[in-house]
Amino acid sequence: MRLARFKHGNRIAYGILQDGVVEEISSTPFLPFDVTGVTYDLQDVRLLSPCVPSKVIGIAMNYRDHVEEMGKPIPDYPTFFYKPSTSVVGPGDRVVRPPGSKQLDYEGELAVVVASVARSVSLGRYDEVVLGYTCGIDATARDLQRIDSQWGRAKGFDSSAPLGPWIETEADPSNLVLTTKLNGEVRQSSTTSMMIFNVSALITFVSAYVTLLPGDVILTGTPAGIGPMEPGDQLSVEIEGIGSLEVSVADSPGPR
Repeated sequence: MRLARFKHGNRIAYGILQDGVVEEISSTPFLPFDVTGVTYDLQDVRLLSPCVPSKVIGIAMNYRDHVEEMGKPIPDYPTFFYKPSTSVVGPGDRVVRPPGSKQLDYEGELAVVVASVARSVSLGRYDEVVLGYTCGIDATARDLQRIDSQWGRAKGFDSSAPLGPWIETEADPSNLVLTTKLNGEVRQSSTTSMMIFNVSALITFVSAYVTLLPGDVILTGTPAGIGPMEPGDQLSVEIEGIGSLEVSVADSPGPR
């Protein structure tokens, strides 16, 4: 099942997407819901980020080839960081290069959407707290990351966490092809089977320290091939069995 968050006119709602038609549901997908019978053609709505997380948790260095390209040792355990809720944007939105940065990098990622309150989830029971999966981008101001002791500015700026286009509830996260394209050219191509820590291990590790809430998102790391993007570029992340997330890149307008 594909669950979408969309805007029609001035209304924002959730719905089930099938065969180019969105059928509205009675609540969010994180609560019991009914289908309403109200339908919209996909072309008549604007897709938004498929959830509104209280936090986005990013996993660093979780693909072996990416660890190698960064010249780092294979980690013994996951390292995670936070992106605030204000970092989230949706399909067709812009990633805006933050002030003071000259190197804005793309990182295509599989995103896990949490279904329910999750704390100290035991290994192998991750599917009990996962609603589904979507495409994600960890936009990173690489030059700011190099000079800051913390990553809040480099990875948590507004628009740094595009998500979408919808939540796929039936995907198997163990071996999905992930492809990132910049202006139509393939820059990243890998499979989720190359993760050092799989989704089950990540849910268990993160939830041991942080309570996950419905709608929260875990970005599971990025494969090799990261690189810079410039204002005017078009970026897409496609994940097998899920869909394709497309955004554009813009420069900071400066102080207002």
